Amino acid sequence: MAELPGPFLCGALLGLLCLSGLAVEVKVPTEPLSTPLGKTAELTCTYSTSVGDSFALEWSFVQPGKPISESHPILYFTNGQLYPTGSKSKRVSLLQNPPTVGVATLKLTDVHPSDTGTYLCQVNNPPDFYTNGLGLINLTVLVPPSNPLCSQSGQTSVGGSTALRCSSSEGAPKPVYNWVRLGSFPTPSPGSMVQDEVSGQLILTNLSLTSSGTYRCVATNQMGSASCELTLSVTEPSEGRVAGALIGVLLVVLLLSVAAFCLIRFHKERGKKPKETYGGSDLREDAMAPGISEHTSMRADSSKGFLERPSSASTVTTTKSKLPMTV
Repeated sequence: MAELPGPFLCGALLGLLCLSGLAVEVKVPTEPLSTPLGKTAELTCTYSTSVGDSFALEWSFVQPGKPISESHPILYFTNGQLYPTGSKSKRVSLLQNPPTVGVATLKLTDVHPSDTGTYLCQVNNPPDFYTNGLGLINLTVLVPPSNPLCSQSGQTSVGGSTALRCSSSEGAPKPVYNWVRLGSFPTPSPGSMVQDEVSGQLILTNLSLTSSGTYRCVATNQMGSASCELTLSVTEPSEGRVAGALIGVLLVVLLLSVAAFCLIRFHKERGKKPKETYGGSDLREDAMAPGISEHTSMRADSSKGFLERPSSASTVTTTKSKLPMTV
């Protein structure tokens, strides 16, 4: 027996499948869909099959950047009943209900930024076989730019460089940024100004006094625009050095003031201490009595055959007595 060619075999199998039912095929737009914030989005989905008791329709959603396997249902139609589910259940419905005439278009009202993502339209109708039972629609919710935030960093003295930055926290599609200088002052030369419309950064180099002024950043997308302003003040380098020296002098004066305060307080605390008192004094045994001169003592000792000089006529040993004496 001769072998059947491949195409003939496939056609035969397809014919057998067709005898048991019709092919299920889902069609959706190939182009991404975009809807302004707060409006109603219609996600068109059509199918061809023989609708029977086993017919089932499911719409599901997956966030941007995540695989299809992580999608979660938002609406069911099965057994002749419609079942919205999930966080979007109060805002989803079908354009035709019941969806039994080949139209399974989904309506999503009051769209939010979180509605941006991929929507899956899937038809299941056994025993009909499947050629393409799943359709994917990418939806982007259009959001105007929020008011951007302007900031500045870098050296603002003559000859220095500075960076002006601008960013909006919201906006879909992502806004582009453009910096303009306000007033009648001349715009910095192209060689000293580099602008990035994607990041919103403006770099100014080789600053001069004429670079001072007010700069405005405008964030724009197809839904609108928003802006913020920033004032740039360029100073002479000498002014910066004088300001630094002045700050240094003030710090030195402050340190000296603190030291003087501590020293004065120390002396005050020392003056408040009680004076040292002595209880009295006791004369040593070899001390001379008051009124007796050193010369007299020497004469008295000479009669004994030797001359003795006391070590000190005024040396006394102080001890406590009942009569205090203040020194």
